[in-house]
Amino acid sequence: MSDDGKKTLGLRGGPRSGSVKQSFSHGRTKSVVVETKRKRVVVPKPGGAKPSGAAPAGDPSRRPAGISDAEMDRRLKAVQAAKAREAEDAANRAAEEKAREEERKRRREEAETKEREEREREAALKAKADEEARKKREAEDAARRAAAPQPTPEDRAAKGPVRAKTTTEQPRRQQEDRQNRNQKGRDDGRRSGKLTVNQALSGGDGRQRSMAAMKRKQERARQKAMGGTEQREKIIRDVQVPEAIVVSELANRMAERVPDVVKALMQMGMMVNQNQSIDQDTAELIVEEFGHRITRVSDADVEDVIDSVEDKEEDLRPRPPVITVMGHVDHGKTSLLDAIRNAKVVAGEAGGITQHIGAYQVTQDDALLTFLDTPGHAAFTSMRARGAQVTDIVILVVAADDAVMPQTIEAIAHAKAAQVPMIVAINKIDREGANPDKVRTDLLQHEVIVEKMSGEVQDVEVSAINGTGLDSLLESIALQAEILELKANPKRAASGAVIEAQLDVGRGPVATVLVQNGTLKQGDIFVVGEQWGKVRALVDDKGNRVKEAGPSTPVEVLGLNGTPEAGDVLNVVDTEAQAREIADYRIEAAKERRAALGAATTLEQLMAKAKDDENVSELPVLVKADVQGSAEAIVQAMEKIGNDEVRVRVLHSGVGAITETDVGLAEASGAPVIGFNVRANAPARNSANQKGVEIRYYSVIYDLVDDVKAAASGLLSAEIRENFIGYANIKEVFKVTGVGKVAGCLVTEGVARRSAGVRLLRDNVVIHEGTLKTLKRFKDEVAEVQSGQECGMAFENYDDIRPDDVIEIFEREEVERNLD
Repeated sequence: MSDDGKKTLGLRGGPRSGSVKQSFSHGRTKSVVVETKRKRVVVPKPGGAKPSGAAPAGDPSRRPAGISDAEMDRRLKAVQAAKAREAEDAANRAAEEKAREEERKRRREEAETKEREEREREAALKAKADEEARKKREAEDAARRAAAPQPTPEDRAAKGPVRAKTTTEQPRRQQEDRQNRNQKGRDDGRRSGKLTVNQALSGGDGRQRSMAAMKRKQERARQKAMGGTEQREKIIRDVQVPEAIVVSELANRMAERVPDVVKALMQMGMMVNQNQSIDQDTAELIVEEFGHRITRVSDADVEDVIDSVEDKEEDLRPRPPVITVMGHVDHGKTSLLDAIRNAKVVAGEAGGITQHIGAYQVTQDDALLTFLDTPGHAAFTSMRARGAQVTDIVILVVAADDAVMPQTIEAIAHAKAAQVPMIVAINKIDREGANPDKVRTDLLQHEVIVEKMSGEVQDVEVSAINGTGLDSLLESIALQAEILELKANPKRAASGAVIEAQLDVGRGPVATVLVQNGTLKQGDIFVVGEQWGKVRALVDDKGNRVKEAGPSTPVEVLGLNGTPEAGDVLNVVDTEAQAREIADYRIEAAKERRAALGAATTLEQLMAKAKDDENVSELPVLVKADVQGSAEAIVQAMEKIGNDEVRVRVLHSGVGAITETDVGLAEASGAPVIGFNVRANAPARNSANQKGVEIRYYSVIYDLVDDVKAAASGLLSAEIRENFIGYANIKEVFKVTGVGKVAGCLVTEGVARRSAGVRLLRDNVVIHEGTLKTLKRFKDEVAEVQSGQECGMAFENYDDIRPDDVIEIFEREEVERNLD
């Protein structure tokens, strides 16, 4: 302060000072003076000068340069709008926060209410249990007192002091029991399970009881307090045991602990762990030891889920007949079917011959007829056999101008093997030279007696080109179907046969299925051969999508996981797991069959086969076809090509386009790739060009078989033929220095050539075969000597020649062979 008593000018409060004591290591300290200064804040008085932002719009001195009145108003309005939005956002945020707080409060109250109700319910249950236990004890005590004999006065007098002692000791015992219970209650086992620092440093056992163990202990104590001390009754289960089962799976099926099962096995002398398999007999002993019942099952039992029940008579409904058209190639089977369907399938087949099995439906007089068209070429035997197996009626097409041919005889054999009725359609009666009676006579040789020959087989003369006799043929089919009384149950799970299968680029594996029983619906889960799937779509013979297909209906099925074999049986099952299990079992069974075939071969047989194969040349090929049936037919045709010296070996056959994998296999084996109605994709073509692999495309099976046969013929060794060109008699033998013995000969027949081969005959016995070292006429070396002339001959590396020996002169030529 100043001398006149006034305060010194400065900031209010002035600077604040103080000291702080700092501590360092080794007990060192240091005091530091800290001074805090305040900053003076000037607060404008109310009603004072307004901020510059609120300056009047018309005051040019308070406005930025170049800003008009309108622009200034617009900016002020924008600022005001922004402040209004901020205020609104702040209000919204406050409202949302308040709502969230109320929601959290409500949930908290609900949780507390629920927890309180739960505690009250548990307390009520415990009180009820205690009351029941008390009543039970009182009832037991009353029963014991009633059963005890009434004491006599002498007994009461004798026991008086003892009873008094007991009455005096009873409060003391109750007090001890209460103390023990309190001590047990204070013993918190869960707390003792925690690991402390002292325990860890002292090396104590850190393995304590877990929280789950403590909870189980508390649950047991609670049940004991509620009177639930009785043991639960053991549940006896029916355990399904396959031929081999893993130990852990067996324990799971018995609902027993895995260590218990392993212990039981070790007691039986089997040192196994939970991941090892045991056989069915051992599993039976374990199941019986644990008190359960065993049910033996086999791997083949997985197929028991396939519905094979007998249909009831009231469930059967009439179904369309399935008619298969069979006969020799080019006898007009497809043309006849086209005339019935008013279609042109022949025009779409390569070479005008059928190479696929086709399925169609035709409506005739409000009745459905299902036709199967089979190939007639010799290579398609399996297709014809499949067609005969799934059919009800066989139409045997025989050309009137060609009579009975080899595939006609084969078709008759297939029909007889399948035991199906036959209708003979004598086609091409409109041609010159047609002789239907010759056809009927030729059929007699194969035990097919037609009605005109006093037999039972119907015969109809037709012309597919002119449409002659088609009505009579359809009438015969209807009559035969009426006699057969064909029925099926459309309400059961569907089953059918795969007529054809292929791998479509856009649709994946596709199977043409003829439904034989039940109704196949979209979404059904099925198993077919070694494949399974779910029906994604059904396509009829006209290319239309349908929702379901009844008995005797041919459809294309989409949704398979792989391409099945033609001829496989399709069955609908309940679940996808069943379908997958059946397919896996069939795959394993097929592997075992193949392994068994290989194992059955003895070492001697292998050695003999290897020795035989030493002299056999092989032509490896790789076959890809558009459908499964064509691939099968090509492989069978390839197996028939060859003889004892050469054969064709199919490395791989499949369905679908030619891929890089096929080209790689062909390159490793030096084999050509044969594509039947398929093409190689772009990567496969590039790979084939780089690796030099030959890819051949075919659309007619005749050309394919002929080319492979020609290629196999090129592996045959040429045939050596000998042509005898002359004979010569030895008149005299001379010794020439530097040459050896020279025979003076007279050519008696033909001609003697220097380049030809010779044989030396003595008494008509060949004693030497070789070549000439020299052939001279007088003293000149000549190329040949004609008959009737004399010459000198010397043999190469042979001198044992005598007069009157005969020299046979011959030439060898190589002749190419073929497999025809």
